[in-house]
Amino acid sequence: MKRLDLLTAMATLFSCAWAAGCGYPSQAHPEPAPTPPAHLSDLDSDGIPDAAEIHSFDDRQNFRRWFTAIAEMQFYKLNAQWNPEQRDCAGLVRFAWREALRGHDRSWFQRMGAEYEALAPEVRSCNLERGPLGEKLFRIDFGTFKKDDLSQNKFSEFADAQTLKSFNCIFVSRDRSQAQKGDLLFFQQPWVQKFPYHVMIFLGESQLVTENAADWVVYHTGASPGDEGVVKKVRLTVLDQHPNPRWRPIQSNPSFLGYYRLKILD
Repeated sequence: MKRLDLLTAMATLFSCAWAAGCGYPSQAHPEPAPTPPAHLSDLDSDGIPDAAEIHSFDDRQNFRRWFTAIAEMQFYKLNAQWNPEQRDCAGLVRFAWREALRGHDRSWFQRMGAEYEALAPEVRSCNLERGPLGEKLFRIDFGTFKKDDLSQNKFSEFADAQTLKSFNCIFVSRDRSQAQKGDLLFFQQPWVQKFPYHVMIFLGESQLVTENAADWVVYHTGASPGDEGVVKKVRLTVLDQHPNPRWRPIQSNPSFLGYYRLKILD
């Protein structure tokens, strides 16, 4: 080897060793980016921490069964645990969602009432007791999840229908054949100034009674100063013929926004 080439090689080795010793990463072996703790990560960038999402197939199915059964029960008998001041369309979603994620132990059944039964195994991978969000299940602002989102009040115990749609769900389709048990139907009526959004829960088949149909939905009609509203359970084929066309869940109705899936199930 020529003397010049030898000196060049030695200089290169010295330079790399010096850079490594001073903490500079080698271009040939870059250091991997640090991985955030599991409860702070948001790998799908949907704004919900990964630890608050339900990842296994069985847990997702179990959540859907608890979620829809609790919502459907409100049609037959309103539960005293559901705050009367929060009884509206979005309130039904929040109540059923929260109760589906609680531990369904003896005290839960005693609190809810004798008509409640264990309709599915527990949701084991994510629940209120072990989840990173506690009771503040609902995202109320745009953005991916960051470690200070809770202290910055990006999550809340309350979310109206528009907030549920915008920050806590993803669009699936306007075609009902794509809907799964526990998906949400949204309607928007911009001319209604105070509450332009409305939400229903898609049940599919009922778990509580034997009915030869798989297109049931349940929803609260909403409260007004002179009317506290009611919970209704209706088939989609019946809503298709609603006297007011803006409430028909059909693709030709511009007020019908489609079916949406909870981000924790996606």
